[in-house]
Amino acid sequence: MRIFDPHIHMSSRTTDDYEAMYAAGVRALVEPAFWLGQPRTSVGSYTDYFDALIGWERFRAAQFGIRHHCTIALNPKEANDPRCREVLDVLPRYLAKDGVVAVGEVGYDSMTKEEDEVFARQLAMALEHDLPVMVHTPHRDKLEGTKRTLDVVREAGIAPERVIVDHLNEVTVELVKDSGAWMGFSIYPDTKMDEHRMVEILRRYGLDKMIVNSAADWGRSDPLKTAKTGQAMLDGGFTEADVDKVLWQNPVAFYDQSGRLTLDPLPGFTGEAETFEGNSVLRGARK
Repeated sequence: MRIFDPHIHMSSRTTDDYEAMYAAGVRALVEPAFWLGQPRTSVGSYTDYFDALIGWERFRAAQFGIRHHCTIALNPKEANDPRCREVLDVLPRYLAKDGVVAVGEVGYDSMTKEEDEVFARQLAMALEHDLPVMVHTPHRDKLEGTKRTLDVVREAGIAPERVIVDHLNEVTVELVKDSGAWMGFSIYPDTKMDEHRMVEILRRYGLDKMIVNSAADWGRSDPLKTAKTGQAMLDGGFTEADVDKVLWQNPVAFYDQSGRLTLDPLPGFTGEAETFEGNSVLRGARK
């Protein structure tokens, strides 16, 4: 089982997590820029964070055999803070960096006028920099937020196949599928979506443009939820090829639209994932 986790916040995870992820088959990931849990109060705090995403975190992941990529944006929650608005002016220099594979997370938190403005401006940047877009759907009033998201994306003139709409559930999946955008699902211990519900969604809607992520961050979350979803798929009658499509081929196809993915094995690591008899966790092999 090879895994590309397309949405995980490794800046808030430990080196033990990196080791466990590699052992489970994770060979590449994308870390979206997001809220840190408390307000940032200046542009400088953002640029320090962006610098860490494209530098230190990429280096840290490599020590454990995992290719690290990121997305860059002013996130929806902080779009409402006027102290953060100047961040939009520095985004272009980061969107040109190696390893930045999309604009994101963008979208809605509370669906305010300020979020509308910031969302539209960052969609314009995605067009200007020829990057795909990762969209965060709100945790409250998700159906209305998803409808509004798709309207704004259409108005911006971005092709739907260049957009992933994330944090979906049973209520919103069909809406996004009909739009032609990619469908993202965050598998969480308590909220959002679990692996068993995800299997039923895959059974009903198919595997095309389906993206499964752990979205693990500083809250109660699990960086191995991608692997656990793959195992649940196998237990539910899906084939190994099906699992590979959902956990590897689909996220690779989406982010490869950036032209910046690096997926070859890191020096000292084989990139292979081997199944050990009697162990449902797939382990990677180091040279």
